[in-house]
Formats: sequence, C-alpha cells, structure tokens
Amino acid sequence: MLEEIFFKDINIIIKTIVIGILSYISLIVLLRISGKRTLSKMNAFDLIVTVAIGSILATIIMSKDVTIAQGIAALSTLIIMQFLMTKISYHNQFFSRLIKSNPTLLFYEGEYLYDAMKRERILEVEIMQAVRAQGIHSLKNVQVVILETDGSFSVISNDKPIDTDENELFNHVQH
Repeated sequence: MLEEIFFKDINIIIKTIVIGILSYISLIVLLRISGKRTLSKMNAFDLIVTVAIGSILATIIMSKDVTIAQGIAALSTLIIMQFLMTKISYHNQFFSRLIKSNPTLLFYEGEYLYDAMKRERILEVEIMQAVRAQGIHSLKNVQVVILETDGSFSVISNDKPIDTDENELFNHVQH
C-alpha cells in the first residue's frame, strides 16, 4: 500500500512528463504569439487570465481525462479571448472602464486624499513606503502619489515639476 502512494506505474510518470513538456512548449508559443500584453504587469483582468492559464496547465498535466489537444484548445481560447478583450477595450472607452480600473490619486500637494485611500484600502504607511522606494525621504518633497491600475504606486516629486496643465494630467485619474 505504501508503495502505491509513492510509485504506482512508470507509464503514468512518463505520460505526465511528456504532456508537461508539450504543454509548456505550447504555452510559451501561445504567449509569444499573443504579445507582450499577456505578460505585462497585471491588473485584475490580467490576474484572472493568468490564474486560469495556470489552472488549465495543471489540469492538462495531471488529468487523465484531458488530452493535450483539449488543453491547447483551452489555452488558445483563453489567450485569444484576452487578446480580443484588450483590443476591444483599446477602441471602446466604455468597455475599457468596464473591465479595467482607473488610476487613483492618493496624495496631492501635501494632503492625503482619505476618501480615495479608504476606497482603495490604502494606508498612509503604504504611501510612505512607496515614497521611500523612490528615494524620497519626506512627503514635503512629493507633489503626487497615484495608485496605478496594476497596483503599483507612481510618485511625482516636487523637483520634477509637471509640465502640463493639472486637469490634462489627471484627466484619467480618479480623485
């Protein structure tokens, strides 16, 4: 019985290795075809696709009931859907807002924007951490902190003045 837990059949192990290699190569080819967007910093939409790809890959490798052709079809479908959604959102502003979030202004000219921070569940200490990560030691030297759509922070310091009109710069940023 203990033997069956660790090693049951060499053919199952060989099949797992072969399917794993073929699935991995197929995934790499599909990701290269789909472009850099699939591998970019993730927003919520990209995270869902990435988790789904991982789940499909695990199923292909471990399931006896799923053929490599079915797995590649599933991966291809998911990647094609992401490509189409991204293309549609690029051309349609309403659709883009539906599937993606907007950047959020968290700190502006010496003041925390607490309503935005609360909505995004961001603490002051996290803003300070983002500022320090930029090599800035005081909020007095910061003009703006923005929470980007991928969850990263953009910090604009006072010594890098904004060249454009504020309204133009923050046109796509939630206040």
